[in-house]
Amino acid sequence: MVPEHILVLCACGSEAEEIAAHLVDRNLAACVNISSPVRSIYRWQGKVESAPEWLLTVKTRRERFEDISAAIQSLHSYELPEIIALPITAGFAPYLKWITQSVNE
Repeated sequence: MVPEHILVLCACGSEAEEIAAHLVDRNLAACVNISSPVRSIYRWQGKVESAPEWLLTVKTRRERFEDISAAIQSLHSYELPEIIALPITAGFAPYLKWITQSVNE
């Protein structure tokens, strides 16, 4: 059985709140958490870089992933944004039902 619900992770710059609001406003996500600035260390164009970022945790349904990915890409400031989906394999049933209802509205 393929999980119906997913978490989408996305590291952002200053556009984090705009992206989060856009996803919830358009019923692509039930909820988006914006984590406090985290320090990311990564390799980019052959160099090791370090930058403060805000991590978005998007609660949604698997069927909305492509729409979420497109929306994030349209608003994101990075050339290559992180957009990763993780399956929710178990959860509190009423909470998962709320995700489904919120994304379907």
